Amino acid sequence: MPVTSGSTHHKTGFEHQGLTKGQLGYLIRITLIATLGGLLFGYDTGVISGAIGPITDYFQLAPAEKGWAVSSVVIGCIGGAICAGWVSIRFGRRMAFLIAAILFFLSAIGSATATDFTVYSIWRVIGGMAVGLASVVAPMYISEMSPSHLRGRTVSLFQQSIVFGQMVVFFVNYFIAKGMAEAWIIEHGWRWMLGSEALPALLFAILLMFIPESPRWLVLRGRHEQARGVLAKFTPASRVESTLKEIVSSYRDATLENRISLKERGLLGLVVLGSFLACAQQLTGINVVMYYAPEVLSTVTSSSEDALLQTSIMGVTFVGGNLLGMLLIDKVGRRPLLIAGSIGSMIGMCALGLIISRDAIGYGALLALIVYVVSFAVSWGCVCWTLLSEIFPNAIRGRAMAIALAAQWFMGFVVTQSFPMLRQSEFLNSAFGTGFSFWLYAVLILLSMLIVMRYVPETKGKTLEELEDITGTRLSKRRRELASANASS
Repeated sequence: MPVTSGSTHHKTGFEHQGLTKGQLGYLIRITLIATLGGLLFGYDTGVISGAIGPITDYFQLAPAEKGWAVSSVVIGCIGGAICAGWVSIRFGRRMAFLIAAILFFLSAIGSATATDFTVYSIWRVIGGMAVGLASVVAPMYISEMSPSHLRGRTVSLFQQSIVFGQMVVFFVNYFIAKGMAEAWIIEHGWRWMLGSEALPALLFAILLMFIPESPRWLVLRGRHEQARGVLAKFTPASRVESTLKEIVSSYRDATLENRISLKERGLLGLVVLGSFLACAQQLTGINVVMYYAPEVLSTVTSSSEDALLQTSIMGVTFVGGNLLGMLLIDKVGRRPLLIAGSIGSMIGMCALGLIISRDAIGYGALLALIVYVVSFAVSWGCVCWTLLSEIFPNAIRGRAMAIALAAQWFMGFVVTQSFPMLRQSEFLNSAFGTGFSFWLYAVLILLSMLIVMRYVPETKGKTLEELEDITGTRLSKRRRELASANASS
């Protein structure tokens, strides 16, 4: 796929795009509600970082079981992502959100009250299903509700909400453990950490009553008048009809779209590219940092409480880095951020591996992690979700995103499950040093960056329908072929 430059006519001022203050306020409001799905995503995946140590002691887990205690949620993510395409098409984006909110709530209560490791694992898998649903539906919904000149920033809010949720739960974990006896944390503290997620899950379910259904899903269901009404709330009046016409054209005939296979030449390559982007985000090692940060830092800090505090500081810098990415993504573009951020991520991982291998006590590991997470946030953090919501044509977006996100979570499972075993492998430690796993992630980041430079297109400043001219040309051709065949018959 050739690299294509962004539009040269991109404008940044709201007034030049014809949005009224009311429309802009409405867009911000529904986007913030939708991003609560990302906050719960971050909260659910981040909560285990503080709880894994006590859980390991409470259930007396071996290294492989410890990996499963963390990665079981990722198995649920795979199932949730696979189902997300069907759920979001059959029931709509808003109902998919509600299902995710309910699963988040049930998982929080169930895992917090688990009496044995099997029950704990089952509830964590259920929570993972909620994460998988949210990881597909939230960026899809936000992308479908956003004007092209704002889409990079609004979809980046999803990543911002993920890291904000992780930051919040890092502090929640820290304050739950602060000043408490180790025995209490092992017996009860981890339960409070896991159970605390029930409150934001309940809030999300309530606020979903105040967001509309996606106009693109309404068009898919033939409800054009409702779609027009929704579009009018956040689209300049002069653009409502033309935007609706573009959406209708992209969904020209639902029966024809259902006959277009994702395996077709051109479309298969697009799905592979999207799946690669999703997997590459995990190969950077981000989930290792988010899930195991207190464990990693505890080897170079004076206490577990200090490790939790440093993890919280890292979470704050993650939010700051993601905010920087949001400000740059629609100005600089997607590809430059991916390339620059990849270089910074490699430097951070190499430095962290060196510090860990030398058991260097102090703030060096924290500084290396800060370099890594800021670089990741402005690149793979912000850009990956935006690109996944952009590169797939309307007609295949639900199915293609579900496949890409399922691949992402499978790779996340591999990375998360393998990390404790890599760190405790006597062979690897003696041959390469205890920093081997971090150096491995640096090499994988380099390979991912090279593929981005060769194959990933620039999507800045283009509408979803315009992007089909870049990514969906074979889909358009296939539409015409099917339509002609139908006419002939």
